[in-house]
Amino acid sequence: MSKAAFHGPLGLPVWAWAAPLAALAVSALELAHVPLPPLVMAPVLIASVLAAVHHAEVIAHRIGEPYGTLVLALAVTTIEVALIVSLMIAGGPATTALARDTVFAAVMIILNGIIGVCLLVGGIRYREQRFNVDGANAALTVLGALTVLTMLLPNVTMTLPGPVYAPSQLAFVALVALILYLTFVFTQTVRHRDYFLDPDVVGAPVAPPPAVTAVAAVGLLASALVGVVMIGKALAPTIEAGVAAAGAPVALVGVIIAGIVLLPEGMAAVRAARANRLQDSINLALGSALASIGLTIPAVAVVSLAMGVPLTLGLDVKDTQLLVLSLFMAVLSLRTGRTTILNGVVHLVIFATYLFIVVVP
Repeated sequence: MSKAAFHGPLGLPVWAWAAPLAALAVSALELAHVPLPPLVMAPVLIASVLAAVHHAEVIAHRIGEPYGTLVLALAVTTIEVALIVSLMIAGGPATTALARDTVFAAVMIILNGIIGVCLLVGGIRYREQRFNVDGANAALTVLGALTVLTMLLPNVTMTLPGPVYAPSQLAFVALVALILYLTFVFTQTVRHRDYFLDPDVVGAPVAPPPAVTAVAAVGLLASALVGVVMIGKALAPTIEAGVAAAGAPVALVGVIIAGIVLLPEGMAAVRAARANRLQDSINLALGSALASIGLTIPAVAVVSLAMGVPLTLGLDVKDTQLLVLSLFMAVLSLRTGRTTILNGVVHLVIFATYLFIVVVP
């Protein structure tokens, strides 16, 4: 990040202040049930995404890696969890599969869409990119365990029929998921931080932004992310109407909403890949996938147990095969610490197949 990026009020450009504040204003109007046309909300949503990416980069530059990428992943996931939990409480039994559908869509978007674009963009620009394979292996190990325990194992347990856990099983798996995620964060930030650092850092270091700039960026990042989620939720009826008018399955709505929520992370990851910082891209993408499961499932499990509503977690056969294929290809693509455009194309083809199967099941 250049020194020029720290010009403006408290070292931040005016637009980076305006976008989050506009997003909060739009969110407040929505909470007050003041209707706004989609043509007004959509530009504010896009500006909020760009602002979130900018503030995340300011924070990351101040605190260093891998803490920087962890900040954005945790911030987006925390707000995503809040959105899902609020919808579950409001929707009751009708939302039993909401968490599963959202988490699965997020994992597929991250593993195939975001990582695929990063590898393709980086490969086109730099031919070959390197990253620390130890960090990727650690993240994929935990991700494999989390996905199987939360989205595949419920299909074969015998206490209750169907793709659901019994209450005691759900509580146990929620606790295990949280332990796995917290252990990964400890490994990433304390025990083996070097696994997640760029092996090819070159050039003179750029001076980090002042502390006051970083503090302002934290508040504005939170505001921008709240705006992204709230505006995305407000646009949901319009999206649902468009999907229904196109004759597409309702599942496509969940994919679109998940894509909106993940826009800040996706853009930050792609920008890092374009700057030849693929390590940051991998940290952000895999960290987001882990947070999406490791924080969301325990949170919705608590809501499910408190409300006495079954939580549908198990995937069907089609989605199970796509998930296993995605994990398998991620392990193959990231096993050597070097990537080319071929890896990116393979992941994007799987992502395109996933989207096509959602539309044409």
